Amino acid sequence: MSVLTAAPAQTVCAPLPVLGGDVTVPLVTGGEVAYAALDYAASAPALQRVWDDVAAYAPYYGSVHRGAGYLSQLSTDLFENARKAVAAFLGCRDGDQVVFTRSTTDSLNLLARALPADCQVFVFETEHHASLLPWQDGKVTYLDAPRSPRQAVETLERALADRDPHGPALVCVTGASNVTGELWPVRELAAAAHTHGARIVLDAAQLAPHHPVDVRDLDVDWVAFSGHKLYAPFGCGVLAGRADWLREAGPYLLGGGASRRVTRRADGGVDVEWHESAARHEAGSPNVIGAYAIASACKALTEAGWDDLVARERHLVRTVREGLAGVPEVRILSLFGDDAPRVGVISFVVEGWNSSHFAAALSAEYGIGVRDGLFCAHPLVRTLLGGDPQTQGECGAPEAAAGEKSLNAIRVSFGAGTPDEHVRRFVDAVRELVRDGAKWRYRTEGGRCVPAV
Repeated sequence: MSVLTAAPAQTVCAPLPVLGGDVTVPLVTGGEVAYAALDYAASAPALQRVWDDVAAYAPYYGSVHRGAGYLSQLSTDLFENARKAVAAFLGCRDGDQVVFTRSTTDSLNLLARALPADCQVFVFETEHHASLLPWQDGKVTYLDAPRSPRQAVETLERALADRDPHGPALVCVTGASNVTGELWPVRELAAAAHTHGARIVLDAAQLAPHHPVDVRDLDVDWVAFSGHKLYAPFGCGVLAGRADWLREAGPYLLGGGASRRVTRRADGGVDVEWHESAARHEAGSPNVIGAYAIASACKALTEAGWDDLVARERHLVRTVREGLAGVPEVRILSLFGDDAPRVGVISFVVEGWNSSHFAAALSAEYGIGVRDGLFCAHPLVRTLLGGDPQTQGECGAPEAAAGEKSLNAIRVSFGAGTPDEHVRRFVDAVRELVRDGAKWRYRTEGGRCVPAV
């Protein structure tokens, strides 16, 4: 289904079991409370299924593509089957490659290294830095923030119409914003790119944990995502899609695993024959546990059923948005408006509060973990806030003290493992903080608001 197509109403299912559900944290006001992890957009907790699968494999861990022993053969088989599982999860086409990387950022930097000479890149200023910054060595056109899905498509079409039609071009776009949670018109943007002879890569870091991503249905050339946002820790990412540019480019890293044959020349140098498969860009010993964790998460989400997962998340989104709408001092940030479909990522500011102070109070006084800052999407958040970029601290940390005007925003994010009670507690805490103020004193330390001892 298109990421902009609403699914039919479903009975809300139970959250998927995740690690950390029974963790308690201390409060500055005394006592302990169950921790409400509401920072899924940064890193989601591990699914219990993923943890159990990895624990079951751990005693059999061995070298990959290196050894003749049983454990090496088992690990190699598991690693390559993980590649197949990811390809099935993404609906990859025949001939597509699945390359295991360290993260979404690593995946997009890999693709940037593989661009043909003189490739033009088109990217909206609304992107996460992972998809905004890797293209600086090429010919980059940064597109202004659109205010509707239709405007996004029209903006891209105008930009592509003005390009050199004979040279290679690439469009990079997010599937779901890591700031507003809004879903982007990926299929329509892909159609516009292909009409004008360009290719498109989808940053699915925030989309894949919340929605099905089908390469063929969306008609994208590549997709990138991270395991740590897909309920699979252990530091692995994915770049999947067309093989030709990846096969024609030099290896992303030089070393063992990427090379098929190395020979000495008479002049003392070496000649190298590189692999043409995904191994070409996977030099070094691969992260087999990370790849297996991603494959386990892909299977767990598929088996849980996307219709149920999406319906449940819409219920949580509605709970949070309706709750925040009842607090006049809260302003939810949005590009496309209140009716835009979105995943469980919501950013907001609170009148009269510095966002770092508010987030610190949620943590210290209520045991609720959210995020404050510019969320590695500085141009987008500044556009939404109308802020002066010169007043921001390092990485978006505020220079303002507690109580002064906010220079950044607060982000609450959740997903398949979030209990209803956590989002209800969050809404109640926001109301109470706005109404009564913080119960504790806070100070600025290293550019952040922290409880005063």
